[in-house]
Amino acid sequence: MKTLHFLPLFFITILFLGSAGPVRGFDHSNLDAVLKKYVDSKGMVDYAGLQKNRSELDSYLKSTAAVTEKEFKGWNENEQLAFLMNVYNAETLQLIIDHYPVKTIKKIGPLIGTPWDVKSVELFGDTTTLNKLEHGILREDYDEPRLHFAIVCAAMGCPPLRTEAFTAAKLDEQLDDQARVFLSQANKNRVEGDTLYLSPIFKWFDGDFEKGGKSVQDYVNPWFKADTSRLKVKYTDYDWDLNKQ
Repeated sequence: MKTLHFLPLFFITILFLGSAGPVRGFDHSNLDAVLKKYVDSKGMVDYAGLQKNRSELDSYLKSTAAVTEKEFKGWNENEQLAFLMNVYNAETLQLIIDHYPVKTIKKIGPLIGTPWDVKSVELFGDTTTLNKLEHGILREDYDEPRLHFAIVCAAMGCPPLRTEAFTAAKLDEQLDDQARVFLSQANKNRVEGDTLYLSPIFKWFDGDFEKGGKSVQDYVNPWFKADTSRLKVKYTDYDWDLNKQ
């Protein structure tokens, strides 16, 4: 009989939890709108247009800066990765339009240091750098080599900037697509005879791709028609010109 006294409370609790709905991640719609307006199908950016109409980008970065570390840690891994990669790309866009016109991102920054060392990234109540975001957070905390196909440093040698924001729901599909598109760009990655030509990204971050006893050739093999696992590797030149339309 005592159990019966608790049944109403039990069912009320279940009803409450059921009506609460799922915990939502971050809303990337402002960045999504920016990318759809100012990035073309080849991943090139209309920086002049974005510079004249930057309110959506500024609003997006204001909203990302307001996210607390506690809130961030409550998200699942895909939500965290999508957020951080979107912040990296949005902050890079903002850095360029703050200094546009420039021929290359490498012309921005202090006399000593690089543009990636500029403290311009508002994150979790602190001001940090693109280098810290990439190397101290993304590469340090997440075992996801495909991030190198997703974050874009505003150079022609980078992977193409996506025309949509990354989202948790589609992240795996989006990252695979980024890998496919980047590795299909023959000026950066291709097979010629017994040689596999790869972007220097695979040399700079070889440790991210060579895990579990795999080589870089093994890692990229699924994206090539030819078997790349035993090919010798040479690296293509990296083009630092701005990825502008």
